[in-house]
Amino acid sequence: MENEEEAPVSTPFGGPARNAPGLQNLPTPPTGWPVGSYATYAEAQRAVDHLADSDFPVRDVTIVGVDLMLVERVIGRLTWGRVLMSGAASGAWLGFFVGVLLSLFSPNPAGIALTPILAGLAIGVVFGVIFAAVGYGASRGRRDFTSASQMVAGRYDVLCQPRNAEKARELLAKLAMGTNSD
Repeated sequence: MENEEEAPVSTPFGGPARNAPGLQNLPTPPTGWPVGSYATYAEAQRAVDHLADSDFPVRDVTIVGVDLMLVERVIGRLTWGRVLMSGAASGAWLGFFVGVLLSLFSPNPAGIALTPILAGLAIGVVFGVIFAAVGYGASRGRRDFTSASQMVAGRYDVLCQPRNAEKARELLAKLAMGTNSD
C-alpha cells in the first residue's frame, strides 16, 4: 500500500481537527530549552505575558506542566434529598426547554402555548427524579459525596526554541529582578 493516504485527524464530534498553522495534529512531546520554572501556572503565564509585552516571538515558547496530578476536592456530602432535588432541577430545565420548543411549533394562533411548557416541565421533573434515584441507588453508598476534579502540575516549565532561548532567559531574569525589588 504505497500510495495510501493518512486519514485526517478529526474532533470527537466528527469534524476535522483545526490547529494553528504549523502545529502538528498528533500529540507530541514539547521541544525547546528551559528558560524558566514556576510553582504555579499563573506565574508561568505571567512570564510568557512579560515576553509578549517585550515583543518577544512567543510562538517559540511553550508552557509545560510537569509532575501532573489529578486533584479531587470534596465539595459536600450527598444525601437522598440532595440527589432527588438535583435530579428534579435538571429534569425541570430539560423539560422546560422541550416544552418551549413544542409550544413554538404548536398550532396555537396566540403564540406560545402554555400547556406544552407545563407538561414538559412536569414530565422533566418526574424523569429527572427517577434517573437521579436510580443512579444514586446503584452506587449503594460507595460515593456519598460530591467533588470537583482538576488536573494540576507540580511545577510549570517555560521552554523556548534554541534560536531565542538566551534572549528569553535575559528577559525573564529582568522580570525576576523587578519582582524582587518590589
